[in-house]
Amino acid sequence: MKELLTYIVRNLVDYPDKVSITERKGNGNDIVFEVRVADSDMGKVIGRHGRIAKEIRTLMKSVARKKRKRVSVDIMD
Repeated sequence: MKELLTYIVRNLVDYPDKVSITERKGNGNDIVFEVRVADSDMGKVIGRHGRIAKEIRTLMKSVARKKRKRVSVDIMD
């Protein structure tokens, strides 16, 4: 799942080499991904009114559901 998230985020931003994704285990089947990008790319990952961020989270939750996991995507500044 981390590879998919990395692929998506790197293709959205101008500085893909500045993308950093950290995976943490939560309680039970929970997985938390922390996404960090360059300051100038923050708007591209979040999108207008948070639409892109919401769609990234929806896609990741769909993939996680097939693996019987729960996932959270946090975009860090």
